[in-house]
Amino acid sequence: MIVIFKKDAPQEAIQALCRQFEAQGLKIHNSMGEHTHLVGLIGDTSAVDADLVRANAAVEEVKRVSEPYKKANRKFHPGDTVVKAGGAAFGGGHFSVIAGPCSVESAPQIELVAKSVQASGAAMLRGGAFKPRTSPYAFQGLRADGLVLLRHAREKTGLPIVTEIMNPEHIPLFEDVDLIQVGARNMQNFELLKELGRLKTPILLKRGLANTLEEFLMSAEYIMAGGNENVILCERGIRTFEPSMRNTLDISAVPMLKQKTHLPVVVDPSHAAGIAWMVRPLAMAAIAAGADGLMIEVHNDPAHAKSDGAQSLTPAQFSELMADIRRTAQFFGRIL
Repeated sequence: MIVIFKKDAPQEAIQALCRQFEAQGLKIHNSMGEHTHLVGLIGDTSAVDADLVRANAAVEEVKRVSEPYKKANRKFHPGDTVVKAGGAAFGGGHFSVIAGPCSVESAPQIELVAKSVQASGAAMLRGGAFKPRTSPYAFQGLRADGLVLLRHAREKTGLPIVTEIMNPEHIPLFEDVDLIQVGARNMQNFELLKELGRLKTPILLKRGLANTLEEFLMSAEYIMAGGNENVILCERGIRTFEPSMRNTLDISAVPMLKQKTHLPVVVDPSHAAGIAWMVRPLAMAAIAAGADGLMIEVHNDPAHAKSDGAQSLTPAQFSELMADIRRTAQFFGRIL
């Protein structure tokens, strides 16, 4: 349930009504806009008499919310949330590009890629230290050593870092990571999401391969319910019956998510198709659809990459793409 207060409502009246709600066992989610003050009531609101609340002199309107996600719901928070990670900003007109290799393979590799994507205009460096792979025989990442190499690359370039976590037990290793990624396979790892909800670090949450948007937002809700409201949603393609691509980019998810939630939405065109030449058109489509950022895989030698070389751009290709991204983002009024 959402209670919208009148513009000139006295704070004493608002606080008194909120205390009544809390006495009924409800949690209060405050949202202050430039011209609007509303509160979201979280819990069992079936016993709340909406007409009685509406009759309160301080109340403008009362609305019931049917969606199970509350904190992530745009109805509770009409304005766009801007999530900042390092020096990058996502949402509210801000647009940032995350770039780097699928996996951290060596110090020379990650430093070379970091310097090249920085020179091209990327705002953050991505790189997998812990790698979830379909085959147990595939490269699983350098693990803790990979995190060390990412930090060294950050020291060399100043780029904030993004990397994926797979296990709650690894959280201490991620203490100074700028943006923690939850991969598609862990989107519904609820114990992990609960633990991440206790952190202050921003979270990049990827959509699962076969999950609905409501399930996606409920996973974000797990993190936000724990107290961490710095969540960025990432559409990375879903599993369909089409065999010509690794996944199918659900571009329609971008405007739909923007309508349903106040959280920033970024798109990963590299995983979406798994084909390097498709990254550019999918990136352009994502910007036009309203995305708040992009996550793009870049490798100095894709043909010999230890993971996902087929979808990785070379530094030169990424530089050309960034020029197109700037023009397109500026055309649609985004702030890079």
